[in-house]
Amino acid sequence: MPNSHSDSSMIRSVAVIGSGLAGLVSAISLSQQGHQVRVFEKSRGPGGRLSSKRAGNGDSADIGAQYFTIRNPEFHQFLQQWAGGGTFGLWPGRFGFQHPEEGWQPFPEEARYVGVPRMTAISRALSEHVDVEPSVRIARLVRERNKWRLMCTEGKDHGLFDQVVITAPPAQAREILELSGLTSIADEIANSAGQMLPCWTVAARLEGSVPLGYEAMRPNSDALYWVANNASKPGREQGGPWWILHATPEWTNHHLETAPDLIAERLLGAFRDLTGYGGDVAESFAHRWLYARSTDGACPGYILDAEQGVGLAGDWLAGGRVEGAWESADRLVAAIKRG
Repeated sequence: MPNSHSDSSMIRSVAVIGSGLAGLVSAISLSQQGHQVRVFEKSRGPGGRLSSKRAGNGDSADIGAQYFTIRNPEFHQFLQQWAGGGTFGLWPGRFGFQHPEEGWQPFPEEARYVGVPRMTAISRALSEHVDVEPSVRIARLVRERNKWRLMCTEGKDHGLFDQVVITAPPAQAREILELSGLTSIADEIANSAGQMLPCWTVAARLEGSVPLGYEAMRPNSDALYWVANNASKPGREQGGPWWILHATPEWTNHHLETAPDLIAERLLGAFRDLTGYGGDVAESFAHRWLYARSTDGACPGYILDAEQGVGLAGDWLAGGRVEGAWESADRLVAAIKRG
């Protein structure tokens, strides 16, 4: 990547594209350095993969990342300081995986965390510290001298910025960069991202109990990659008995254009076969993630072209875990500060 001897203290305005964890961490950290930061989010609210969806009866179900681990104590400190300790907690559920020959086995013991009372609690709390503009999808960057003008898909001008940080999934980030004439950075994405895997997710409110001794499961299944009892997570005790079903990437690819109602019907059929559940389903819905998780990437941590004033961060640059989003943003902001 091009080197630059520019002084990062001269950066005054920064645009962050995307309000998932990487975007919010970037925005908070850059604001703490004294920069003026605005976050642009294509959806109605922040969250990214820390996603929950409102359902009937005032319930909600976690349809994105199911939990996260904390290996770096600085990540824990960041969450405590900026999200607050009450927004996340340990998930004490029993985790099991289905061995093809030996049957169900318990997962190794590990501290697993979730947002409380839903995964979006973390991103909502973090977003309170920054300026987020929702429902704005940035399409391209236009160079004007040493600044970038941001244009959305509706052709509206969203202002000039000294620095741009993109935290969208790699395919979307690459599209923005290519439309902006930044092909060298776009090519860097191709070398770093690896394969992004899709995932159909179904949330279902069941009317009966599931005859299995685990709250979270990794089945040996062609269709189901992950099954979890959402109600077993802390803060969900008063919610409905929602279960979350994640399809395998292979099954999802085969059914990318299948109607959501059919997806729910087929994955619930696989769930019945897996667990022996014979009760009724009170309510269900399906959500398609085109970029659910990454694999086989080079994991450079972040991408920064200091000369152009454009950087990228995201979990896909740091191993794909939720904590990787924090790590990627933290490393990118440190590199911007170094200049």
